[in-house]
Amino acid sequence: MIDHNTKKWLIHRLRSEGCVFPEEEAHLLISEAKSIKELMDFVDKRASGFPLEYVLGFTTFCGLRIEIEPGVFIPRRRTEFLVQKAIEFISSNDVVLDLCCGSGAVGAAITNHVKKNSLHSVDIDPVAVRCASRNITMRGGHPYLGDLYKALPHSLKGQVNLIVANAPYVPTDSVELLPREARLYEPKMALDGGKDGLDLHRKIAEEAKNWLVSGGHLLIETSEMQSARTSEIFAKAGFITRMVRDEEWDATIVIGTKSD
Repeated sequence: MIDHNTKKWLIHRLRSEGCVFPEEEAHLLISEAKSIKELMDFVDKRASGFPLEYVLGFTTFCGLRIEIEPGVFIPRRRTEFLVQKAIEFISSNDVVLDLCCGSGAVGAAITNHVKKNSLHSVDIDPVAVRCASRNITMRGGHPYLGDLYKALPHSLKGQVNLIVANAPYVPTDSVELLPREARLYEPKMALDGGKDGLDLHRKIAEEAKNWLVSGGHLLIETSEMQSARTSEIFAKAGFITRMVRDEEWDATIVIGTKSD
């Protein structure tokens, strides 16, 4: 049991090291630590700038506890909007493909809302796939290691109802402008989207129609500034395209529908 003075000291230390929400973080660290020694370890790591999610080993996403390990992209709150829009397009027993899945948070949240889906999640990073496995296999999901569609079984071609992707979309020259925690601790491959930030958007859109059923949907998170370009990429790939945005979450999604 942590006494009042220890908790007060802990909050003060976190605040002095620049933590924005020291009271909330202190509560989480105390609740997850199994001993005083482990708690002090947690505090030292967090005070050094190590992301809270890596210290705790999990984050909360769409109300779910998502396991996170160092070196895996930490899902952002804004990406809950991607899940919100995705579940509008699917029913039970649909096939869902989550590209650049990272921790598997998006796919896990979708299957939690719409049951009995066939979820297939892909990432090129072995650490991410290992982490995603822990978050999606309990929900019936299938993780794959590899480069986008190349990692998938051929039998899924033309059978997918929904493709979602929170692919990296930060332009290479802007990566150095990201918050310190992202720059120093998250994998660059999960942030860097190439010269204009849209390299992965092009690769995903170009081949998506080959995997989707007629009337299937492709949803990609992007930035408000890049949404017009992402929409052009979708249209060039043959999709009926629209953009949706949530100002509160600062979240932008481009939606493509396969018409043939």
